[in-house]
Order: sequence, then C-alpha cells, then structure tokens
Amino acid sequence: MNPDNHNMVKNHTGSTQESIDLIDVIVQLWNGKVTIIAFAVLAIILAVIYLFVAKEKWTSEAIVTLPDSGQIANYNNGMNVLYGPGAPTIVDIQNRFFGRFNSAISALSEQLDNQEKPEKLTIEESVKGQPVPLKVSYVSTSAAEAQKTLTTYIQQINKRVVTELDDDLKTSINSKVEDLNVDLATKEKIAQEKKDKRLEILNQALIVAQQSNIKNTLVQQAETLSEDTLFVLGSDALSATIKNEATRPLPLDESYFNARQTLLAINALKSKPETTYAFRYVMKPSLPIRRDSPKKGLTLVLGALVGLILGSGVVLGRNALRNYKPVV
Repeated sequence: MNPDNHNMVKNHTGSTQESIDLIDVIVQLWNGKVTIIAFAVLAIILAVIYLFVAKEKWTSEAIVTLPDSGQIANYNNGMNVLYGPGAPTIVDIQNRFFGRFNSAISALSEQLDNQEKPEKLTIEESVKGQPVPLKVSYVSTSAAEAQKTLTTYIQQINKRVVTELDDDLKTSINSKVEDLNVDLATKEKIAQEKKDKRLEILNQALIVAQQSNIKNTLVQQAETLSEDTLFVLGSDALSATIKNEATRPLPLDESYFNARQTLLAINALKSKPETTYAFRYVMKPSLPIRRDSPKKGLTLVLGALVGLILGSGVVLGRNALRNYKPVV
C-alpha cells in the first residue's frame, strides 16, 4: 500500500470514529433524557423562585433644561433694578440658575451613592456632546416609588437653589439700600452745609450794609456780585433774602433724586421664590412600564438552558464513570 492510500484509510477511520463518538453521545443524552428534563425543570423552578424573591428595579427618567424667562422674571427684575445697565442678561441668569441646579443634583447623586443603603440617582447628557438638556434618572423597587422619589429629589434641589439665590438677592438688596441711604444722607448733609454757609454770607453782608447805612439796593444786577460785595443790595433786600433763605428747600442736585428714585424702586421689590424655578421640564419624571430587572422571560430561558447543560453533564459524566476501566 502506498503512502497516499495509507493516509486515506487513516483519515476515513478517524472520521468514522468521530461519527460513532457523536452518535454515542446523542444516544447517551437520549437515554438520560429523564435526568436532563428533571434538571431543566428544577432549574426553571429555581428561576421562578428567584423571580419572586429578587428585588425589582424600576427606572424613572426626567429631562430638564434651562428655565424660561418667566420662571426667573422676579429675580431678573430685581437684578435690573439693582444694577441698571450693568445687570446680567437673561441668558446669564438662566445659566446661573441651571448651573447651580446641575451642581446641586450631582452632589446629591454622590451623597445617595455613599449611603449605607445606596440609592441610584444618575445625571447624564440627554444629547451627547451638549451640556443641556440633562437626563435625570432614579432606580427604585417599584414604578410608582421611582417616579415619586425622582420628583421629590428634583423639587428639593430646585427649592434649595432658588432659596440660595433668593437669599443672595436679598443680601444684595439690603447692601444696596444701606449704600443708598448713606449716599442720600451725605448729599443732604452737604446741601445743608451749603445752605448754612449761604446764610452766614448773607448775614455778614447784612451787618456790613447796616454799618454802611445802605438801606436800598445800589445795583441793578445782583448776579454779578461776589460774596464780598453783597452788602450793596441794601439792608432791606438782604433781610428779606435771609428770611426767605431759612425756609428755602435744600439745594439738592439731580443725582440726589436719581438715588432717591432707585431706593424707592428697590424698596418696592418683593421676593417671590415660590414662582421662581431653576430648571424647566422637557419631560417630567416618567412612570416606567417595564422593569429593568429581573427579566422574567430571560431568567426562565437562562434557567432552562443551565438545567439542560447540567443535566447533560450529569448524564455524560455518569456514563463515563460506568464505562471507565482502569488500566492494569
């Protein structure tokens, strides 16, 4: 027999042997089908028990974005009154509120995760690569509980952020009111000093006029007179001027009344945190209709597969032990 024929016979023998072994395995499995089915049924029963005892996981999701201009109108109005043309724009205020909200709810997520019984609150981008809107999700043991808890946490963070920024606004208002009151008091004091100085000058001019026996006015245009030459107005004119000067209002300039107007506008501001929001819902917390785990169908299928595999292994292993013959 030449080498080629020898190899062909060898390969044919090997293939026949493999076919015989595969058929033998199938026959063994068929003969042990009761054991295999028993293991599969047992595994399915265990899977059903697991489904009953395992904790369910339901995820509620919400999508939030920057607050509308109406939701921060009171705060924006307060900033405009306080700072006038230098006040931050509506976009700046929207970003300020939502930035605080994002930071606060992220901190809450870390806090919940580090508890003795961790809670899963997740914040992520709703649209990849864009900071807004944000998707906020919470996992709980029931659909209703997940929705309720997520709503509660979002509302708590909103209230905290709005309260903090409202307190900042109140602090700024109080500081501005104090500054304006000091400024007005200073302007009034300076105006009073100017009035007193004017009266002193007029009284001194009256004394000079009386000592000079000048009773009637000696000039036609008093506007050109200096402080040292006011006595030429005469004692009669100076006496009447002094009498009227005492009841004359303080000589306050336009800046005083502008400051007064600003103070009145600031005092009229009213805090309305109950109508202010740090975010706007794109999608409110959802009521999930499908639980995350355990998956009933998948669990039963995996249980059946595991049972079949274990049953097959037991059958093949048992037959292998029965047919085992130690080498002498």
